[in-house]
Amino acid sequence: MLDANWPDSWRNAFRIELRAEAIGLAWRGWPVLPGATPEQITAEGDDLTWRRPVPVRDDWRELVGSHAHQVAGWFTDRTHSLLVATGTVLDAVEVDQELGKRAARLLRAVGHPAPIVAMPNGRWLFLTQVAKAMPAELDERVSVQWHGAGSYIPLPPSPFQHGVVHWRVKPEVCGWQLPDAAEVQDVLVRALAAEHAASLVETAAA
Repeated sequence: MLDANWPDSWRNAFRIELRAEAIGLAWRGWPVLPGATPEQITAEGDDLTWRRPVPVRDDWRELVGSHAHQVAGWFTDRTHSLLVATGTVLDAVEVDQELGKRAARLLRAVGHPAPIVAMPNGRWLFLTQVAKAMPAELDERVSVQWHGAGSYIPLPPSPFQHGVVHWRVKPEVCGWQLPDAAEVQDVLVRALAAEHAASLVETAAA
């Protein structure tokens, strides 16, 4: 989260970093959107309803696919959160931190890493190719959320309440090739089953 006490030089450097990341993703074809920051929401008197970055424009769906030059303009004079629309180029599965850690270990074990984003609220995002559906085991889980068509996610280094969004696994690790959605979903299902089994063991030992 941006600190009001930061020197102007720090705030400018942070804005430049956000702009550079936004432009880089846009050049790769990722549908970048400008998002609100905590300070912008608070200034509008609606801080109690703020949970995570949201698009700054109501017509954000019409901005999907904007050219990198247009994206650069959005981030030039003002600090925005860096959002990416899902459902066209990529999707994301949002899980809690514990499930995220288990799934990340499994992905490393099978040698198929996926880009993973961690948010300061303890939620993780697993980025994949666009999915057709979600397995019932995940779809029925309240703590699991599929970001597909009509949704969006924050990407690093977006300012967040009590911190910034950061990469747990950068896209470079995968050569910028997003993994097949079904493969990542299968690993998440396995991690969920392992989590359930561990919970049963703990209960039996209590």
